[in-house]
Amino acid sequence: MNRHQMRELGMTCLYQSLLLKKDIKTVVFENTQEKNKIDPFLYAITIDAFSNIKYYENEINKILKGDWDFKRLGFVEQAILIIAASEINFETAQKAIVIDEAITLAKKFCDDDTYKLINGVLDKL
Repeated sequence: MNRHQMRELGMTCLYQSLLLKKDIKTVVFENTQEKNKIDPFLYAITIDAFSNIKYYENEINKILKGDWDFKRLGFVEQAILIIAASEINFETAQKAIVIDEAITLAKKFCDDDTYKLINGVLDKL
């Protein structure tokens, strides 16, 4: 599985965890082929990212304008932003690559203009 596929899987896992209020570790292990181990990159963008969700939520809220805040965003948007924020924070890839990947996920899974919001928020992190 390449990193793009892992990001998509990670986004799906975070989405499920947020939507169903289910433990992130359980969700990740349920969605991976290897039940006894997990790729370190996938672990970082899901389980590590989720353990720091309040920090990322606060950082994203500082950027959102008007009456928008993290909790008002859809779960898919939240998941994409959390993964990308964690990658930027942990420097798993260059920021431009992280933003491009997040935009790609937003274009695939979100409303037509959501990628603009994703891009704007991540560019300011």
